[in-house]
Amino acid sequence: MAEVSYINPLSNEGRQIIREYGDLNKIFEEDEQLIEEVMHTTNQRISDDSLIPKSYSDYAMKRIQWAIEKKNNKNFTQAEFEYLTNSELFMQDVVIFHILCQAIAIQFNVGSRETRLFIESQGTLIQERLAKIPPMARADIIDEVLDEVKTDGTIKWSSLKDVIASKKLKLSDLLIDNGDIILQSDDFLDRFSENFNDRNPERMYNILIGDNVKEQILSRLIMQKTEGYIQRIKEMSAHVEIHPAIIEIGERLKEFIPDEISKYNQYYAGSGGIYGSVQAGKLNPDAFPPCIKSTVEGVSSGGRNDAIVLLLTSFASYARLYPRIFASDETVKVSDMDPDLSITENEILPLIFDAADNCTPPLFEDQPQEKVNIISKLGFGMHSKVDINHEGETKWYTPMSCEKIKIHLPQLCHPDKSCKGINNPLSCYGRKKYQLDNQPKNE
Repeated sequence: MAEVSYINPLSNEGRQIIREYGDLNKIFEEDEQLIEEVMHTTNQRISDDSLIPKSYSDYAMKRIQWAIEKKNNKNFTQAEFEYLTNSELFMQDVVIFHILCQAIAIQFNVGSRETRLFIESQGTLIQERLAKIPPMARADIIDEVLDEVKTDGTIKWSSLKDVIASKKLKLSDLLIDNGDIILQSDDFLDRFSENFNDRNPERMYNILIGDNVKEQILSRLIMQKTEGYIQRIKEMSAHVEIHPAIIEIGERLKEFIPDEISKYNQYYAGSGGIYGSVQAGKLNPDAFPPCIKSTVEGVSSGGRNDAIVLLLTSFASYARLYPRIFASDETVKVSDMDPDLSITENEILPLIFDAADNCTPPLFEDQPQEKVNIISKLGFGMHSKVDINHEGETKWYTPMSCEKIKIHLPQLCHPDKSCKGINNPLSCYGRKKYQLDNQPKNE
């Protein structure tokens, strides 16, 4: 059976492996045992020598490369990273997990895209590893890991509110008793066996609690514990001297992650049809639909708040950073497209604030709190300015549909021919920008 630390590197077994590892300077040295295990991984592609990690530091970078490619590369090849699901590499993998957690903690903010990338990929990796374990052994290791990740012997349903909100798991999928999620057979039988007079309690357990639910919950709990671990390391780093090897890995990641993401960082508007796609870039006011032009010019009292905070903020931010939002099933944040927030601060917010000043009366003169609401709609919480440390406290608000504009801001809805067949001002902008960009140029 696979080791517990193969699924949960934060287990007691995993921590013991770290204590026994030894000199961290070795992570940059070529490791023959690592190479040998990788090359003998079933289905691992070895035709290209560059696919094989030669050292622990090399493995760490490839672990992040896998996370980026898995998420972004349409031609992703699993065989190039098959060793990540090789249970024989559990000890090496535990060491690399802890190295990455520490390097990420000292180099990036807890809410950064880099940290999110690693935490989310850990959840994905857990599920892929579980899928490769034979069913009977998988059931045993899931129960063993669940025992370790419980808090005070229980799992509260409230700890899973994020995954329930994402719709990957339904509240109705869970068996809850007094706020506790019931997952393991012993717990189920202790609580409910007396309630089944004419049915086998063990059979009812198998019917009511599916393996998929247990795997989803296990994955989510380890992701949460990984985030908490990174947070603790970050707090400790202010008082504890960090090993130079960890610092070096962090500095490598700072360069490596943006470089890798940039290979796939091509964002397009989902205008579709004969108009093709519009690439994200500098905003073109000539392509703004009528409702946006009117908002930028200034809105009178009565519609100012919704026009600036709801309509313009979402339109300007997505049109500039991620115009293909309606053609994508991804969950994105502003920093995914604007890592240092320079575009947001120097292009998007000035446009929104200028439009607010053009209102009658100027929006912020009598309602200064609306600046906080604008920041909130960009996904940075209820604060007066954008700050990467606050990102994720609120959601990046998606553009209003034409139908909602007609209902809530009818004074701004004056369709022209560019609006024909369009149901969102962002799509209208994409169509019009494409047409303007492809007009024949005069000789």
